[in-house]
Amino acid sequence: MGDKEPWTRKYQPRKPEDIVGQDNPVRQVLGFASDYRSQKKKSAIIYGPVGCGKTVSVYAAADQLGLEVIEVNASDFRNQEQINSVVGAASKQMSLFSKGKIILIDEVDGLSGTKDRGAVPALVKLMQESSFPIICTAVDPFDKKLSALRKKAVMVEFSMPDYKDIYSVLKIIADHEGIKYDENDMKSIARRAGGDIRAAVNDLQILTSGKRELLKEDLESMSQREQTENILNAVMKVLKTTDPNIAIQSFNNVQEDFDKVMLWMDENIPKEYEKPADLARAYDYLSKADVMSRRIRRWQHWRFIVYINAYLSAGVAVSKDEKYSKFVKYGPTSRLLKIWMANRKYQKRKAIAEKIAEKTHTSAYRVLQDTLPYMQAMFQKDIDYGTKLADELELEKAEVEWLCK
Repeated sequence: MGDKEPWTRKYQPRKPEDIVGQDNPVRQVLGFASDYRSQKKKSAIIYGPVGCGKTVSVYAAADQLGLEVIEVNASDFRNQEQINSVVGAASKQMSLFSKGKIILIDEVDGLSGTKDRGAVPALVKLMQESSFPIICTAVDPFDKKLSALRKKAVMVEFSMPDYKDIYSVLKIIADHEGIKYDENDMKSIARRAGGDIRAAVNDLQILTSGKRELLKEDLESMSQREQTENILNAVMKVLKTTDPNIAIQSFNNVQEDFDKVMLWMDENIPKEYEKPADLARAYDYLSKADVMSRRIRRWQHWRFIVYINAYLSAGVAVSKDEKYSKFVKYGPTSRLLKIWMANRKYQKRKAIAEKIAEKTHTSAYRVLQDTLPYMQAMFQKDIDYGTKLADELELEKAEVEWLCK
């Protein structure tokens, strides 16, 4: 089939050990599928970034265990009736040739909280009644709408692959296909993939299609074709110009939402603008952009997005009396990382509270306020008793570790 066959399919890992950079989570998936009947929780949610190996790990585990995979996407069902039709039948019928099977529900976090009303409770019920293991994949499983699923599932986290792991995959494929390449060019593809192995393999196939060599010119031409301006360059263009016509086009090709752009501007305006009057005017425009953003969220008046762009670009640019000639090293906002870390920490805390609330017949809010602090103290003081309690509450290992901190 040659280049006509997607390399992502042609070189898909067939064995668990072929999945790079995910040794521990792959072992967890394999262990869950092989020891499904003896476990308290009859389903699993495996989560992590796009292209990190979640779905292929299920197929690799199934192949090693001699199981069939029945795959459905969350977009295939929108309500209780459809999920019972799509997943319910698969969870009760024997597979072909009397083999066991794994039911794989891909992108379960794609379920909508409104359009898919009833789908999550129906899925939870099927998880408890299924004759076969149900494994769901997700990028973000901590969404409020999936709280009921989390309580009934083993949580397995996949990390973002390192570019070196992606490079090793690309190198194997290139060597097998007889492609000539420079090591630095190949590493460049691995880095630009942002942890997405599937995207990196697709890039390699596109760049070498019709020939057996990876050329630097191909990498450069691909960058030009994408024409996606780096957020850093866009910020620099706004802060280094006083021309509103130049500034207002800065964010047109940036693939970031305006909430993130606001954080970037908030981080870098003080680095560039030294005069108090310039700072005051710039932050006034920044505050107006934030007001418009809130109006969009509250009233869904999406025409206000034009004003957000104008305030963040032209508004900030004309806030200074003259261009500053100094060199400034711009950088991403540290608030994004802090917000992300705080959200992940809070999500884990909330997931624990929901499990305790279910067992104690109270609200998660009361558990967070009254019970959880004492629970943490109890786990830290008596780990043996804490272990027994964790088993009763069906807490995951990571959740126990959080309570013991």
